[in-house]
Amino acid sequence: MKVASRCNINCSYCYVYNMGDDGWRDMPTLISRDTASALARALGQLSTDQVKPFATVFHGGEPLMLGERRLEFILKSLRSVLPQSHVLCMQTNGMLLTNNILDLCASYRMSISISLDGPKKINDRFRIDKKGEGTHDKVISGIKKLREHKASEFLYSGLLSVIDPTSDPLESYNYFKSLEAPSVDFLYRDGNYVKLPFGKNSIDSVEYGNWLCKLLDTYLEDKDPPKIRFLDDIIKLRLGGRGAKEGLGQSDYGIAIIETDGSVAKNDTLKSAFGGADRFESRWSIHKDRLLDVFRTDEFKAYHELQRTTSQTCLGCEFFKICGGGMPLHRWKDTTEYDNPSVYCADQKKLIKHVEFYLKKERLIN
Repeated sequence: MKVASRCNINCSYCYVYNMGDDGWRDMPTLISRDTASALARALGQLSTDQVKPFATVFHGGEPLMLGERRLEFILKSLRSVLPQSHVLCMQTNGMLLTNNILDLCASYRMSISISLDGPKKINDRFRIDKKGEGTHDKVISGIKKLREHKASEFLYSGLLSVIDPTSDPLESYNYFKSLEAPSVDFLYRDGNYVKLPFGKNSIDSVEYGNWLCKLLDTYLEDKDPPKIRFLDDIIKLRLGGRGAKEGLGQSDYGIAIIETDGSVAKNDTLKSAFGGADRFESRWSIHKDRLLDVFRTDEFKAYHELQRTTSQTCLGCEFFKICGGGMPLHRWKDTTEYDNPSVYCADQKKLIKHVEFYLKKERLIN
């Protein structure tokens, strides 16, 4: 749920504001009470329409730009139709966290994940404010409030970190541990065949693979590590299990985005491919459409199937069951659209082979 279409900072790599799509300009700055009420009705209906549970994530922009009163209204509205067991979480830069907001989140059972790319010199290279100044210190202030809150064990779900392949993974890993992060979710940079991700010299280069292999070394040597979902999933998948992260393995994820005006869109990371890549031709809205009816349309099914690569290179690859072909946004090319391996194919192969090295060492695989 895009509860805010604007942000209080200006990360240089942001796919929403700095990769060519300007759809956010047409959206209300913040979700209105009317749309919040429509959202509660729509999600309440969906919770009875489908058997499988789902999670609701507050996103932006920066969701804390809502302020306390709007946040309380929407949380109260949602909890009036969704049980305490329904997963509510927020992805935020943490700079606007207050003790009152933390009390609200604890009361309505909403967990919080903080975006931070590493120690000050790493984070402030890309995660800057609108004056071009670093954001690290203000984020750390928010994390401090979060860690000190009486409900921190529930509230503090972890950190989200975008990889800088020119940085030292050991330095970031140790720093995140010092912040007592229960989990760290590392993300590849957005990019595709038209615009290679930052730090990647070519389709065949392995800058990110090298970085992740060093991270894996550190992770497996640690006797008390935080959870790192990206690495955990690759290990589980190589052992024949299931992953929990989009873009790995062959599990399907039904991801829908609801904008601040109530319209329904595709995964907004697709914005990085081209302007409007996240928009459906049909103008669905929670103000007039039942979500289950939207999800049953051919157009939504085609979007959902986009997660599954059609590339023959991928389908014939020995690592396909683990890699899954990668995220759709990383497969984009002007000529063949999404019918390509991920731009991170070489990096993925290097990391999977490194995982196999450890598994063979422990005699868990042949």
